[in-house]
Amino acid sequence: MNILVAASAQHLAVAADDKAMAISFNLPPALIIGLLVSAVLPLLVGLVTTKVVNSGWKAVLLAALSAVTGLLTELLASINAGTTYDLGNGIVLAFTAFIIAVGMHYGIWKPTTVTAKAQNVLVTSKSSDGTYKVNPDELTK
Repeated sequence: MNILVAASAQHLAVAADDKAMAISFNLPPALIIGLLVSAVLPLLVGLVTTKVVNSGWKAVLLAALSAVTGLLTELLASINAGTTYDLGNGIVLAFTAFIIAVGMHYGIWKPTTVTAKAQNVLVTSKSSDGTYKVNPDELTK
C-alpha cells in the first residue's frame, strides 16, 4: 500500500498502484475563525450576564451561541469552498464549539478569574438588596 501526503489535492500524484491512499491537509480559514470564536464565547456570556444570573441560563446561552457559531462556521466554509451546505457538519461544529467553550471556561477563563472580571465590566455597584446596578454611561461607550 502506498500513502501519498500533500498539502492540497492539486499536489497529489496518481499512483500506479490502485491501492494508494491519499491524505491531504487543509485548514479552511472559516474553521480557524470558528475555533477562535468558540474560545471566547464564555467571555461573551460573561459580558452579557451578571453574577446573579442562574448558571443554567448561562449554559443555555452558551449552547445557543455555540450552535450559531457552528452553523455559521459551516456556512462560511461551504461558501468559501463553493460547495453545498452540510447541516451534519454544522451540527458537529456546533457541538465542538460548545465543548471548546466549556473547556476554555473551566480550564482557563475561570481559574484565571477572567470570567469574573468580564461579568463585572458593566457593574458599578451592588445595592443593599443584593442586586447589581449597571452604570448607564458604560452602555453608551
